[in-house]
Amino acid sequence: MPDIPIGVLTISDRASQGVYEDKGGPGIEAALADLLATPWRPVRRLTPDDRAQIEAALIELADAERCPLILTTGGTGPSPRDVTPEATEAVCDRVLPGFGELMRTKSLAEVPTAILSRQIAGTRGSCLIVNLPGKPSAIRTCLDAVFAATPYCIDLIGGPRLETNPKFCVAFRPKS
Repeated sequence: MPDIPIGVLTISDRASQGVYEDKGGPGIEAALADLLATPWRPVRRLTPDDRAQIEAALIELADAERCPLILTTGGTGPSPRDVTPEATEAVCDRVLPGFGELMRTKSLAEVPTAILSRQIAGTRGSCLIVNLPGKPSAIRTCLDAVFAATPYCIDLIGGPRLETNPKFCVAFRPKS
């Protein structure tokens, strides 16, 4: 079975200009290395906080690179330059509000400022796009919160089957 391409899109003016190192993209990849048993490979992109460039990167990753999952990091706060949710919504066929709701709920247990986060998720064809925060620890909190539904959603929209790492399956099993 060939490796499944997974889009990892970092959105940051400063990281895209080389002012500081991208830690969000590697944070996503580290979390996926733990969570996924299915062979996968990252398809990395880095853009500034520019809506047109974010939209173009999402479309390229979904349509040209055929990623069944795109995880973004950054640009989900309330500042005027934070436009990731707007760009995501613009390219999606359907928005899945439960992802953002659950990520904020889980994050609020750790930091009171999580209420300021505007991350969303949606589908574009057979691709699931999920916005994550920029901080690696917050990325992991959010991915852990929604990952149980992620492979199932990708399956429902016609994407490839993703298997969760068995050592993490216990955390994702529904309670009986």
